[in-house]
Amino acid sequence: MAEREGNILGDISRFARTSGAVGGIAARIAGERVLGIKTDQARHAQDLKAVLGGLKGPMMKVAQFLSTVPDALPPEYAAQLAELQANAPPMGWAFVRRRMQSELGPDWEKKFTTFGHEAAAAASLGQVHKATLPDGAQVACKLQYPDMPNIVEADLRQVKMAMALYRRMDNAIIQDDIYVELCERLREELDYKREAAQMCLYRAMLAGVPGVNVPEPVAQYTTPRLLTMKWLNGVGLSTWLEGNPSLEQRNALATALFRAWYIPFYRYGVIHGDPHLGNYQVSESGGLNLLDYGSIRVFPAKFVGGVLELYAAVRDSDSARARHAYDIWGFKGITDEQITILNGWAQFLYGPLVEDRVRPIEENGDTQFGRSVAQKVHEGLQRTGGVRPPREFVLMDRSAIGLGSVFMRLRAELNWSRLFHETVDDFDPVQLTARQQEALRIAGVPEAK
Repeated sequence: MAEREGNILGDISRFARTSGAVGGIAARIAGERVLGIKTDQARHAQDLKAVLGGLKGPMMKVAQFLSTVPDALPPEYAAQLAELQANAPPMGWAFVRRRMQSELGPDWEKKFTTFGHEAAAAASLGQVHKATLPDGAQVACKLQYPDMPNIVEADLRQVKMAMALYRRMDNAIIQDDIYVELCERLREELDYKREAAQMCLYRAMLAGVPGVNVPEPVAQYTTPRLLTMKWLNGVGLSTWLEGNPSLEQRNALATALFRAWYIPFYRYGVIHGDPHLGNYQVSESGGLNLLDYGSIRVFPAKFVGGVLELYAAVRDSDSARARHAYDIWGFKGITDEQITILNGWAQFLYGPLVEDRVRPIEENGDTQFGRSVAQKVHEGLQRTGGVRPPREFVLMDRSAIGLGSVFMRLRAELNWSRLFHETVDDFDPVQLTARQQEALRIAGVPEAK
């Protein structure tokens, strides 16, 4: 296979491809909203997906991220970009040999009993090879693609331009802090030693939770550009669903996924911020393999308390508590009318947690219902002058949406309220802070910038 090393000609080629796609977005949005020229946005969105889907690196990850952030992009683009997968051709063996030598030394092959020449999986920032250690343990070696730091910065500049152009035509949600959050989380993902520490953190937080499996990193085989972890056997969620699992099996997996997300957040103030379908596998026993720990967000206990405050506001239809929750989160200068509008989105997200009964996550079965709610909220915010979401809100909202979509795919029917309350009823901000600090210290997670 042909491989790509970082070089100026490659960067120019990449810039031409992405800037053309971004420029196309801008031209069509401007044509329709400013000049009144009707364009086929859905068709152009498909073209955009085709361009970005052939690229490795953060542009694809950014596109996936933006597809879950309400109003970061027009809905036609968000729908297409949400389907992006890491399907660009993997780097060839010559690249793998050089990268492994630079990470583990010239005798790196002697450190393994076997090492697969072909990539077992491709991700946005790296590719995975299956290998065997001298002690017989099977491992996954994730190698970062060449020149990723420079590619990250180039792609982020493109995204900034696209978001700025969109904001000039649509002010419902001011995205400045979202962009800052996006930049910092992506830069953190470049450090595979950080990801290994975050994997250790999740192993500690989810220890003893039934049906949830977290890979174990291998420290002596891990560097900032190489992450080695114990191999987990499993199949992708989409493949598993094609086998028509029973409702009992689907409910068991949904329960494991619910706990894998809510326990770290409400007991430790930590979330897994990348709810992409490719990050979930079903284990041989029907449990959940939770993969990829590059995008992790740590929250202060006060923010977690704000989430619970908004839940109580939705449950009790209490607008004063809702305002208090938005104040805790850092929404500035929002009016009573804007709070009412935002509460429409909160009711959509919290509704299943309020009702103490077995139900699907979305009872009307309409996969587009969430988008219609978001559109209504968008129109209301635009009419009232727009809001600026705090940066901490972004990954939280994205994760909730992503989880909801997975639960819908599973067609799970659970008492979501009881699952929720068994996790949050003993919430104590002081104890959360203590647990969080101790867990981060033991796992060795560096402080976020």
